[in-house]
Amino acid sequence: MVSGSASRRRLPPRLWLSGLWLGLVIFAAALAPWISPHDPLNQDLFAGRLPPLWMEGSQPSYWLGTDNLGRDVLSRILHGSRIAIAVAFVAGICTCLIGTALGMAAGYFGGWTDRVISRLVEIWMAFPPVLFCILLIAVLGTGLVAIIVAIIVIDWTRFCRVVRAEALNQSRMDYVESARVAGYSRYRTLLAEIFPNILPTATALLSLEMGIAVIVEAILSFVNLSISTDAPTWGGMIAEGRISIHQAWWVLAFPLVALFLTVLSFSQFGEGLKDRFDPVLR
Repeated sequence: MVSGSASRRRLPPRLWLSGLWLGLVIFAAALAPWISPHDPLNQDLFAGRLPPLWMEGSQPSYWLGTDNLGRDVLSRILHGSRIAIAVAFVAGICTCLIGTALGMAAGYFGGWTDRVISRLVEIWMAFPPVLFCILLIAVLGTGLVAIIVAIIVIDWTRFCRVVRAEALNQSRMDYVESARVAGYSRYRTLLAEIFPNILPTATALLSLEMGIAVIVEAILSFVNLSISTDAPTWGGMIAEGRISIHQAWWVLAFPLVALFLTVLSFSQFGEGLKDRFDPVLR
């Protein structure tokens, strides 16, 4: 029989499975220029629509086949992961920092601070997110920086609302009153006592936000509002693949699977971390 301590140490399957996939994607993104079998921009019209390696008519150097222009699908997926991971981490972390800081201030200090921040969140969330994002891209212009800025401007409210509710709940706990009696300042109580108990929730939201950032970048790439149309992106590959789905299904299927597994893994990884480290659940 497995002891209680060993059972607690065992990682839940969704945590290590999602972590394994995300690790592979990060590894691919970091080493894409060196592990890609071909130049993702190199076109060979004589090798157009080659099937994957296990299908008849394939070529050994094209493991996942080629698209309409003869570009290697695997190489384009690997280089597309660089853009997806960059957007996920930069936009996710910046959104988390801004939203968490404002949410903690609103929930803990209350009063006019809470009223101002809460009204700002309500006004911000009145705009449809997708339309707001497209409007920002139209104003800022296309490019990786514009996409990241648009995601941060739109999604900080998600962190703010959840963290505010959690900070408000934690500020009513007995340990907060004990810290005040012990002579802790309000800022020290917020950072040393309340923040550690909010951290698991913020971590789960951060992981979820990274998945959302990947989806947003893919949507903008799909409608040609992301970076240069020549650069390999998962959304751009999906847009190209849907045109020739009946002749070359792999051009659409493989980037779609990569996108789906990455977003799902970000979501499950965050939930697994919360279940593992949340002091209340433990």
